[in-house]
Amino acid sequence: MISPRMVDELNKQANAEVYSSCLYLAISDYYESVNLKGFAKWMKAQAREELAHADRFYEHIIDRMGRAKVLAVEQPPFEWSSPAEAIRAAFDHEVKVTGLINGLVNLALSEKDNTAFNFLQWFVAEQVEEEKQVDEILQRLKIGGGEGAGLLLMDSELAQRKVS
Repeated sequence: MISPRMVDELNKQANAEVYSSCLYLAISDYYESVNLKGFAKWMKAQAREELAHADRFYEHIIDRMGRAKVLAVEQPPFEWSSPAEAIRAAFDHEVKVTGLINGLVNLALSEKDNTAFNFLQWFVAEQVEEEKQVDEILQRLKIGGGEGAGLLLMDSELAQRKVS
């Protein structure tokens, strides 16, 4: 059985994942507003992925006889001064989520909750991938100056992302 504290913290993380989805939808909408359809598609796919992450947390709580709670979600920002600033916001957010996941791992260890610890290892690995993907886009934007032909080329590349 899962501890009440672990349930509370996992519910908070599920809420953070839902917030991530809302943030990425807002970034997607920003990219739509500046006619960067590839960036918009990529961020929308990220938003869907974050909802799937939230669901994994909810299912873990339920499977362990805890109570999954859908919590209120804070409104994300929806304006950025440039395409690079928007992707930087996504990167900074992924770094924050990594910290949250690491905190949950530490809690699982302190509570000797091996089931939660094992469950969280998927998210530990996922965060490496998440940070890497967004950082690659950010670094390429910096190299290309974040505008002009380089930006449009990246937009075209990001439009090729397969969306499930």
